[in-house]
Amino acid sequence: MKWRVILEPDLVNGDWAAWCPELPGCTSCGETKVEAIENIREAIELYLEPAPLELPEG
Repeated sequence: MKWRVILEPDLVNGDWAAWCPELPGCTSCGETKVEAIENIREAIELYLEPAPLELPEG
């Protein structure tokens, strides 16, 4: 599945910010555009990963 990603340069420190508007709170960054894209891909995978089910003992 494809997700829309927004990349934006941080003019203060030179990094790149990346986020996915359809996934609230799914953000990342990188020192380069390529690194920011790689990082947001990983962030999206983790965001969509199901939470582990905690079962009570006994």
